[in-house]
Amino acid sequence: MPASLAGGLIVLEEQMYKTLTGLVLLLASAVMIMQRGRAVDRVGETPLRASVSIGAVLGLVSGLTGMGGGVFLAPTLIALNWASPRQTIALSPPFILANSTVGFVGALSTGQFPSPHLALYAIAVLAGAVAGTVIGLKWLSQTTIRFILAAVLLVAGIQLVRA
Repeated sequence: MPASLAGGLIVLEEQMYKTLTGLVLLLASAVMIMQRGRAVDRVGETPLRASVSIGAVLGLVSGLTGMGGGVFLAPTLIALNWASPRQTIALSPPFILANSTVGFVGALSTGQFPSPHLALYAIAVLAGAVAGTVIGLKWLSQTTIRFILAAVLLVAGIQLVRA
């Protein structure tokens, strides 16, 4: 969370922001695609030093890009076999909320103000998160979850890089 705050305090020029965010999303998508052949249910041990270091990097990128961090956390957890796709669905919301809140505070302190439609967006995001979590946990296979995540990251990354 401190790294997310630090990232939120850094103001990027619009084109640099879009390019950086798009490239990070494309990288996350590539990681998800390359991991498709691995055993999805096998979860390895999570080393403390590595998890703290990676968490700090993800927090910084989250704060820089204004994304909640789950889009970075999910591929990382799955790629490193630290969590299954189903476990990742359950772990991501608290991480996203914490990073989003702290990064938002950092952005506000630099004079960046949210859209006047923030409340509407927040409601839509919350509803989408709840619906996605329920659908993912109840009805989707781990392979399907991985495919959907990779596709969303790929499309979003391409759109931002081309913008």
